[in-house]
Amino acid sequence: MATITVLLREDIDNLGGRGEIVKVKAGYARNYLLPRNLAVLATKGNIKQIEQERAALLRKAAKEKATAQAQAEQMKNLTLVFERKVGEHGILFGSVTSMDIAEALQTKGYEIDRKKIMLKEPIKETGDYTVPIKLHREVILELPITVVPEGGQQPTSVKESKEKASK
Repeated sequence: MATITVLLREDIDNLGGRGEIVKVKAGYARNYLLPRNLAVLATKGNIKQIEQERAALLRKAAKEKATAQAQAEQMKNLTLVFERKVGEHGILFGSVTSMDIAEALQTKGYEIDRKKIMLKEPIKETGDYTVPIKLHREVILELPITVVPEGGQQPTSVKESKEKASK
């Protein structure tokens, strides 16, 4: 199994950060990293060039992190509410996906790529949820989301149903 030493030009999840020298399988480097300009071969010339760029990269990374933290600070009090058609037991006709969340954030003025919304699977029931949003590799925002039935809130338990009936 052949490996190649490459120098990463971008942050890659589960591999490393920008400017790091890592060993990867030859096919991964040849077919994915190098054609997409995510990495370059780790030659002496490339290493010297990257070391010169490293200070600028560190400043850029610090600025990106500060921007992500500021955005997280702005969004910390944000709660998204989705109204959907619901069946008998609170199960949705359809679901709430990361694309729906990205569109709702966009209407509120936040431009978040749907790939940064780490929703494991679509939301298919009414209720309150917390969805992690990866604004930066070190900044993750926990966004509260509420899914309610279309046309208003319906009773969620038998006890609440009896209380409403008695009033």
